Amino acid sequence: MKEKSLDPSWALLQLQDCILPYWSEQMVDQFRGGFYGRINGQNELEPEADKGVILNTRLLWTFSASYRRLGEIKYLELAHRAYNYLARHFADPVHRGVYWMLDCEGQPLQTKKQVYAQAFTIYALSEYSKVRSESKEVLNWAIELFHLLEQHAFDVERNGYLEALDTSWGRLKDVRLSEKDLNAAKTMNTHLHVLEAYTNLYRVWADEQLGRQLSNLLKLMLCRFVDARDHYRLFFAEDWRLLSDQCSYGHDIEGSWLMTEAAEVLGDEGLMERARKVAIAMVDAALEGLDAAGGLANEGNAKGITDSSKDWWPQAEALVGLVNAWQITDDRNYLTQADVVMNFIERNLLDPKGEWYWGVTREGVPRTDEDKAGPWKCPYHNGRAMLELLDRLP
Repeated sequence: MKEKSLDPSWALLQLQDCILPYWSEQMVDQFRGGFYGRINGQNELEPEADKGVILNTRLLWTFSASYRRLGEIKYLELAHRAYNYLARHFADPVHRGVYWMLDCEGQPLQTKKQVYAQAFTIYALSEYSKVRSESKEVLNWAIELFHLLEQHAFDVERNGYLEALDTSWGRLKDVRLSEKDLNAAKTMNTHLHVLEAYTNLYRVWADEQLGRQLSNLLKLMLCRFVDARDHYRLFFAEDWRLLSDQCSYGHDIEGSWLMTEAAEVLGDEGLMERARKVAIAMVDAALEGLDAAGGLANEGNAKGITDSSKDWWPQAEALVGLVNAWQITDDRNYLTQADVVMNFIERNLLDPKGEWYWGVTREGVPRTDEDKAGPWKCPYHNGRAMLELLDRLP
């Protein structure tokens, strides 16, 4: 396959012909409402699968952002669909916030208040509010969730945000985000996505308290989570004892541009300078996980790569992180690296049946043992990357 150079036309083609059609044509649940919960790795629909809030909110964000960028009414209609299902089924009418998981009929299965899920709901509602500016209910819901997190999840004494709480916002013993994660009271992943959510909310609601908490969170990310090797530390106890020596190359490169974005939205010159400097260091550190084939491995530590599989989302985030590094430095070597990642995606991740595979093994074999669509496999990472490239590339 001939090597390509990254340009906006490639991103637009990916968005319009590969990513968005899959979700708009394959995942709409015409029988029970909303969207189906899973398509497995063999591209088989599982209509009885449970429905996760992360999938639903990421669909809401993706279709809202795609409508704003592309102007196609079908994406607005799908955003309405995602919002209506979120409001009718995932919203807790008693204790507020959103549930983690529903059954296929829309009945609550897991009612815990995962902070990560509340953050993604804020992120999605903030985006959707931009296309529903005539209605105050959308933005008001996002603002309510912000206040709930500050009331129940923010650690006033030690700083940072707790990982999860029970249905009524009480303490929970098992706070894991997934089976792959440690049972840690505070995690990089949740803090990163609270940062992302607060940044998007601040764009549409420049509230003084929100600005303070976003600034505090960005400083916390820069000071507490970034280590001496310019990787994110991943898991902490409530008192900030470090619980793991692993790093996640995808989160490193994703966080590099999300922290830059947060500083820019805040408009704080000192934080912008600091975040941009750290962003470049983190991109360079993340590239330790880039192998000869051009794909970014999942995880590593000080001794090297520990998980050599290459999931879809680190590749998508690498494109944005590298282009952001080029924009900061004007160093075209970052664009050259982005070309390498894009060509890896072209060779390995594009499924002829639509969308991207979950990932590939070290040997380059597609991961058909993992979902094509599901609680974690959503159009948010690769869809957002394409939207970012359309805005960032000349």
